[in-house]
Amino acid sequence: MRRKIHYVIKPAYLWSNIYELARTQNSQLLKTLQSGFKYIENESFESRFRGLFSEVNLDSDKLGKNYGERNSLLCSIITEIAKGLAEFPNETDILGDAYEYLIGQFAAGSGKKAGEFYTPHDVVQLIATVIEPFDGTLYDPCCGSGGMFIQSSALVESKQGDISRINVYGQEKEAATYRLAKMNLALRGISHNLGEESDSSFTNDQHKGLYFDYIMANPPFNLKGWWDENLRNDPRWTDYGVPPESNANYAWILHMLSHLKPLDGVAGFLLANGALGDTDALEIRKQLIKNDKVEAIIILPRELFITTDISVTFWILNQNKRGGKYHGRELRNREGEILFIDLRTWTENPVKGEQKKKVLLDANQIQRVADIYHKWQSVGTDGSDYAIPELYKSVGIQEIEDKGWTLVPSKYIEFIDHDLEIDYPKEMARIQKEMKELLSREKESQRMLEEAFKGIGYGID
Repeated sequence: MRRKIHYVIKPAYLWSNIYELARTQNSQLLKTLQSGFKYIENESFESRFRGLFSEVNLDSDKLGKNYGERNSLLCSIITEIAKGLAEFPNETDILGDAYEYLIGQFAAGSGKKAGEFYTPHDVVQLIATVIEPFDGTLYDPCCGSGGMFIQSSALVESKQGDISRINVYGQEKEAATYRLAKMNLALRGISHNLGEESDSSFTNDQHKGLYFDYIMANPPFNLKGWWDENLRNDPRWTDYGVPPESNANYAWILHMLSHLKPLDGVAGFLLANGALGDTDALEIRKQLIKNDKVEAIIILPRELFITTDISVTFWILNQNKRGGKYHGRELRNREGEILFIDLRTWTENPVKGEQKKKVLLDANQIQRVADIYHKWQSVGTDGSDYAIPELYKSVGIQEIEDKGWTLVPSKYIEFIDHDLEIDYPKEMARIQKEMKELLSREKESQRMLEEAFKGIGYGID
């Protein structure tokens, strides 16, 4: 995924020179930046950065009414950035970390649209830790700013994996976000294929005919306006039916399934909870379950996302539930089973300093989810008796059929009525005893008062 990519930058465009111009309020800063962007786009680095800065307008009135104001503002911005960069050790990926930080801050103030290009790091880490995209090919059909790839790369490195063995593929519809992704990946040194242009994965699939080992994605929830009449007889819907035109949730599922390697591909992605029981997608969901494509359904806590407070679902599709070796583990046959996990109560880690209420999943919680899933997969586990009340349960397809093909975890995971744990006769006896003791103390207090005031009268002598 990541390889050592060396770029030759002219001295005039190195950060050290840019910072010196900004520090000294040099009037040439703006012109230097403009020519530097053109140089990076057109004269170097193969064609990797072509068109990335086409919408950057340093002559915009938003930066100041005249050249001097714009130059001064840019000087201030660069010197402030330099202060922050100075706090990082030399071995830190300064540009990459700073870029991700700025994307996150922009997402925090950009409303729901931000969810189309930014997924919180802990959520990406959860998906990557669970499905383990350690080698082969990785695909994201709605890659946003490339966060899935970056976090997966970081996970592989933390496991001492060989990131050069992973090839990244993606696609992004929004032109500005597409450029963000290319810049983000380039800054991280991650080689990638995001297609020739920004466009919809549905109407212009730029990786048609390719099958991937892993898919990680966070599609826009309940996307409307995705439908095109030319998709009516699309082969991606073969054997499942045409997805509802009003909502793209199942279109995303079938699109990703069409790109998974038929024998052993694994996909981990997020969807709105409504997809678990949509009546207008019942037949598609039923067929997915009968074809044994769904391996796990994991409900996440609310408040994980900057852009929405709803709880969402982490789906896992697996083309191989028959068992065998996987990343050094021996997997059992899980055909006819689906693992349900409910994490809605895992809200004990509030994030401070955010513009809205937010929680996160810490490293221990992420590992616990992975352990639950990996143990369930492994040889030696009895899937018919794999459950902890209010947390997870392995369920057979017959039970799912009996409950109308719903994938809502609360339909299967046992939830304890804690009121039933109360020993009511014992509790009532305790209350009655306390009431008797209270009444007895009150009677004694009354008697003592009467004794104290005995013989005292009121009137005029």
